[in-house]
Amino acid sequence: MLHQFSRNELAFGKEGLEQLKNSTVAVLGIGGVGSFAAESLARTGVGRLVLIDKDDVDITNVNRQLIALLSTIGRPKVELMKERIADINPECEVIALKMFYTEETYEQIFEYGLDFVIDASDTIMYKIHLMKECLKRNIPIISSMGAANKMDPTRFTIADISKTHTDPIAKIVRQKLRKEGIYKGIPVVFSDESPIVIREEIRKEIVPDENTPIRKAKMPPASNAFCPSTAGLIMGAYVVREILKDIKINRVASE
Repeated sequence: MLHQFSRNELAFGKEGLEQLKNSTVAVLGIGGVGSFAAESLARTGVGRLVLIDKDDVDITNVNRQLIALLSTIGRPKVELMKERIADINPECEVIALKMFYTEETYEQIFEYGLDFVIDASDTIMYKIHLMKECLKRNIPIISSMGAANKMDPTRFTIADISKTHTDPIAKIVRQKLRKEGIYKGIPVVFSDESPIVIREEIRKEIVPDENTPIRKAKMPPASNAFCPSTAGLIMGAYVVREILKDIKINRVASE
């Protein structure tokens, strides 16, 4: 009988589909990276998703985020993602947490019996905190490094954090993890493309307040539809492969 996951089932069978249905994955950050990661999991049959993001859709999100349309500006990202997933797989339980991940709120996320965590967040100090908590709880995690200020999606790859290079965010994460005594063991998605230097004349046009204390507001990164989405899809695929690693998948014999 045909259903929305029939094409997935052709690859990994009913057992694989059941395994995904019984899995819970958290996605931290429902932006250019996380919205694509979350949707890829929903379209592959993951049974429960925990979505974490405090933000509402802003006009600057429309160039790259799945849930960002001119008609959705001002609405919460997690609620929009939940609605979208309900139209893909009504049986997927979506827990939409409109909140920031902080030292005060993080325990709420771990109440859901997570099988995997996708970190698509922006704030480095909380990326580090999340990595430490996942290691402590033996919950597998994959984290995105810099997806902004890039133009070539073919340069993204998965590596252990210890093997990353070129990416400025990965460098800071490596340094901070080393201070915590963590040298390896965190898979990340990163790009070996040298970051773009944003155009100063455009920055001045779009930054309303030069005195803002928020660095991202003062120095907004360049972004596009193809790099963050690629990073998100790579992470979604990695999670699915890891969940199904004990499922035999037949392949064409090499000649």
